[in-house]
Amino acid sequence: MLEVRHVGIRFEDRADAGSRLAAALPQLREKPDTILLGLARGGIPVAAAAAEALYQPFGAMLVRKLGIPGHDETAFGALAWFGGKIVRMVNRPLVEALQQRHGIRQEWLDDVEVRERQELLRRVARYPGIRHDVRGKTVVLIDDGLATGATMRAAVEAVRGQKPAAVVAAAPVSSIEACSSLQRVCDAVIVLYVPGKFRAVGGFYLRFQQLDDSDVIDLLKAQAA
Repeated sequence: MLEVRHVGIRFEDRADAGSRLAAALPQLREKPDTILLGLARGGIPVAAAAAEALYQPFGAMLVRKLGIPGHDETAFGALAWFGGKIVRMVNRPLVEALQQRHGIRQEWLDDVEVRERQELLRRVARYPGIRHDVRGKTVVLIDDGLATGATMRAAVEAVRGQKPAAVVAAAPVSSIEACSSLQRVCDAVIVLYVPGKFRAVGGFYLRFQQLDDSDVIDLLKAQAA
């Protein structure tokens, strides 16, 4: 199921986006056996604001995009860590096209994956709020925006392995392609705005600052407290 709520093109910041996202999910307010997981880093403040409005717990889903060398914003795949395991998703047709038409070598892609795995495991060792029992629960995966949907797809697969009752993907803004891709693997996809022409996620926010570890860790520690 895909539900699209057409709202203003821009959000004030990630907290504003999270509050507006919560307004689109009234059925989850105080719903038992529900948890919101923000995709780190950008999805964490969105999930935190949504969780506060819905009176729900939240935590982090650790993901890393596998960016095309020279075009890092475009993903050829993604990694997600959950429940002690890393799930790897790769867009095989895209990889083959990159190799055949653009001369991208497999070792270059391998280097990207090695680097991103190292960063993912570094965050596993440092971030609180990443270990959750989701068996039988409704899991809402939240990001600040979905361009290709690659990291969200990896997050969905990682959570599915823990036998939740339902998996919902939610974001303030998404490309049409990402929505279509996620509908096939989620119980529901909730997006506030799907523009006809998708540009960088940050273009839909008035304030879209880069987040560092301390920003995320502070939010997760506050939830734990």
